[in-house]
Amino acid sequence: MKNLVILISGRGSNMVAIAEACAAERWDARIAAVISNRSDAGGLGYAQQNGIATAVVNHRDFEDRETFDAALAQVIDGFAPDLVLLAGFMRILTPGFVQRYAGRMLNIHPSLLPAFPGLHTHRRAIEAGCKVAGTTVHVVTPELDHGPIIAQAMVTVRPDDTEDALAARVLAMEHRLYPRAVRWWVEGVLDHTDDGRIFHRHGEPQVLIAGG
Repeated sequence: MKNLVILISGRGSNMVAIAEACAAERWDARIAAVISNRSDAGGLGYAQQNGIATAVVNHRDFEDRETFDAALAQVIDGFAPDLVLLAGFMRILTPGFVQRYAGRMLNIHPSLLPAFPGLHTHRRAIEAGCKVAGTTVHVVTPELDHGPIIAQAMVTVRPDDTEDALAARVLAMEHRLYPRAVRWWVEGVLDHTDDGRIFHRHGEPQVLIAGG
């Protein structure tokens, strides 16, 4: 059974989606721990209520990113992770930390990467006149919001969309997409091409499309 460690900074809605899918679909995996850089992260309460170990490593207690990342890695490693999942973890990770978990750390980003890395993705998509927006699950690499893409989900951008309205529809797709991608990793059905692209071995769709 594989150990999944999930990092959050807030309510952890993607963490909840992964935990519920893991239980409902009976993955050969368990959520070994939920770790946050904020003691007031709402998702910690859900984890505790569901018997999942939790820990807090407050980034404000450290003088720089390197020392914070070293302390965070020590806590993560205490749960013997097979896979580390970033689920709304609002910290930029150092290259050394990323390398420590190379090939076994995933993230979900609220845009159709490589478009709109970074923050304010929904606002930028609307301002750019995009007709579709979405979310991407990818393998974490040292370059922010890059790395091999596992799966994406799309929604239509409506003419009257606000940033919040678009964000809500994208988030609903995140809750479908991220558990699917994690399950594939647990099942070992993801293959890499020589140039690093990722495909599902049995052709399961790697793109989800929502109605407008």
